[in-house]
Amino acid sequence: MDEIIVLDFGGQYSHLISRRVRELGVYSEVLPGDTSADELQKVGNLKGIILSGGAASVYDETAPKCDHRIFQLGVPILGICYGHQLIAYMNGGNVTYGESGEYGVTELRVLTTSKLFNGLSPIEKVWMNHRDIVKELPPDFKVVAVTDNSPVAAFENDAHKLYGVQFHPEVTHTPNGGKVIANFVFNICDARKEWSTANIIETIQNEIRDKLTNKRAIIGLSGGVDSSTAAVLVHNVIGKNLIAVYVDTGLMRYKETEFIQQTFAKFDLNLHIIDAKDRFFDALKGVTDPEAKRQIIGKLFIDIFEEVAAKQGATVLVQGTIYSDRIESGITRYSARIKSHHNVGGLPPTMKLEVYEPLRDLYKDEVRRIAKELGLPDSIVHRHVFPGPGLAVRVVGEVTPEKVEIVRKASYIIEQELKAANLYDKVWMAFAVLLPIKTVGIQGDARTYKYPIVVRIVESQDAMTANFAKLPYEVLERISTRITNEINEVNRVVYDISNKPPATMEWE
Repeated sequence: MDEIIVLDFGGQYSHLISRRVRELGVYSEVLPGDTSADELQKVGNLKGIILSGGAASVYDETAPKCDHRIFQLGVPILGICYGHQLIAYMNGGNVTYGESGEYGVTELRVLTTSKLFNGLSPIEKVWMNHRDIVKELPPDFKVVAVTDNSPVAAFENDAHKLYGVQFHPEVTHTPNGGKVIANFVFNICDARKEWSTANIIETIQNEIRDKLTNKRAIIGLSGGVDSSTAAVLVHNVIGKNLIAVYVDTGLMRYKETEFIQQTFAKFDLNLHIIDAKDRFFDALKGVTDPEAKRQIIGKLFIDIFEEVAAKQGATVLVQGTIYSDRIESGITRYSARIKSHHNVGGLPPTMKLEVYEPLRDLYKDEVRRIAKELGLPDSIVHRHVFPGPGLAVRVVGEVTPEKVEIVRKASYIIEQELKAANLYDKVWMAFAVLLPIKTVGIQGDARTYKYPIVVRIVESQDAMTANFAKLPYEVLERISTRITNEINEVNRVVYDISNKPPATMEWE
């Protein structure tokens, strides 16, 4: 397939660039910013390169740089924010510290015709997030657009196929940013639309045949769309040689075990249900640090998987890891680790099983489309995201069975009320968080001193960015009333109105 490579310089939205390209039907992946020109030449059918944003200044001693030879590869290159500055700097231009930073929505004025801005208006709203600016361009480059604070807000060297934009076309805050990316992908790179659900399934199943034929494998089945999709994909190729292991950690959703049994009965999976509640709660006693929780839970999962694998003669562990998991766990050289995912950052180096991740390069929306195509029910396809460590990261502080039960009941109430209001499928995820504090209340004419519950409901397209859901007050009031009426240990409900960024989806 034609491919667009995104070189990651640690930008907060590097992954979004790749996702926007895939949305256009063209395959894209993210590689470290210093990937060599030799390595890039090995990419099957490289049609273009996009240099991402990043927090550094090009003049910083430790600032990430690309291999200068990529500019001689003959493929179009688009720089975004830091990438825009890097192209100018590495080709002889002048980048300097701006007198005034640009953060947020800014008015862009397009000065001349350009393939990059084909179909756009002379004045566009764009989203900026920078302080450094390109002050002088290299020879043979021309200014395409400006803002009040950026004398070079976009440039091009059409002869050498080099383009740069200081703004972020990949974020939704740039209304016509998708058109800019599409212009680069199709009008400049001449890439073909070859990335489709059917193509993805065929590619993954061919890979499964290559890696797992004549092997026995196990998969941790959680009931989420990722592990469910991975399980069905692998099962369709190797059949009973896949052992699906559902571990009841005691940290799962309301009546999750029953849901798993009923849902996967029709898929004829070789399903093993392991009751490990006591093991998980014992391991988490006294632990309050969220990263420590994730590491402990991840290791315990692996211990159990290895025990089952030894009994079943399995040598491979299949995981439902997706691209956003790897991004947040800091997979590229310049990306920050936001939190370790137990199936990415929690794998012990001494693990005996070979790990295989068939969905590792896919975004959540792509996985959902595959799940639908494979015949998984809507109760899986449209199910809200659930963290690998389960409710342990929705109990802030020490995890106990009693606290987990409070969160489980509260989260179930939230889901029930959203479904009753026909809002469940319109939000990305909705859940409760239990804080390690108590507040004064009054119930039945008596003073109470009980836990508060935080309600977290967000809207998102890909989990990389999110906005809190602006729900009707009547719905929030019903949720609050039910939680305080039905859960004896709670006397207060608060609503989290934080977006991502600066917050994350989960509290821990």
